[in-house]
Amino acid sequence: MRTISLIYDINRTMFPISLRQLQVFESVARHLSHSRAADELYLSQPAVSMQIKQAESIVGLPLFEQLGKKIFLTEAGREMLHYCRSILLLVDEMESVFSEMKGLERGHLNIAVVSTANYFMPQLLAKFIHTHPKIQVSLSVANSDAVIKQLTENVADLAIMGQPPASAEMRADAFMENPLVVIASPTHSLASAKNIQPRQLAKETFLLRERGSGTRGVVERFFSTHHLPLPTHMEMDTNEAIKQSVQAGIGIGIISRHGIELELESKRLTVLDVNHFPIVRHWYIVHRKDKRSSIAAEEFERFLLAESQRMIGGINIS
Repeated sequence: MRTISLIYDINRTMFPISLRQLQVFESVARHLSHSRAADELYLSQPAVSMQIKQAESIVGLPLFEQLGKKIFLTEAGREMLHYCRSILLLVDEMESVFSEMKGLERGHLNIAVVSTANYFMPQLLAKFIHTHPKIQVSLSVANSDAVIKQLTENVADLAIMGQPPASAEMRADAFMENPLVVIASPTHSLASAKNIQPRQLAKETFLLRERGSGTRGVVERFFSTHHLPLPTHMEMDTNEAIKQSVQAGIGIGIISRHGIELELESKRLTVLDVNHFPIVRHWYIVHRKDKRSSIAAEEFERFLLAESQRMIGGINIS
């Protein structure tokens, strides 16, 4: 099958055929009439004739031939009609998809969250998905460094973090407070103490997240600010491991209050009364500045901002 070039070089200038010319050509080819095409497209007949002449000039071949009072497609015209219909079909499909996306009928959303946020994100996502069932959501849980990497490599559309990256390429918008507290076993010697000082904490064994974790950075900055060395500590790669170890009496930890509501209710953990605590940070929605947000991502951000107003203490979503 011979391919027709849709590019005509006029004085070395590339002059592509327009979508409007394709629409006019398709209508004329379907009706084999300039006047009926003009009526269908709400154009004057001279305007239709001009669009056809321009299309023929661009292609470089006649698209129609006239025999008596009737017009017929030439061989080039039949080839043109084949491609024209395919192009217009794709355009219609594109418009339909975009219309559905604007109505939030479909779309895909890749979300990366730090592990502490995973205590409340599933509940939020469940409500969001229930409201927008045709949006496909993918959730990745990792530490701060890994989440930032997903954003940098354009794997994630947005991220939920407690410590936004300092990179100028990223934008971070706070949407909810994130209080960090010191936790211990209810049987710990400091469990009933009041106004505990930083120097007292420095004598304890701490259960810390790995390097690169946001909460690990908070602990290091806290002791550095008070001119104290980092206490004896054990590294653990999940918050669950820290909570279980604290419950077992191995040491104490610093963690988001959003992650310990069940343990506090069941009295398996207690929050120590430490001077300068809680350290109130925020949860942030983070995304690349140069990445155009999808309709689904924009709607999810609006959803988070609205739902965060209903979060009291822990996550209580009605």
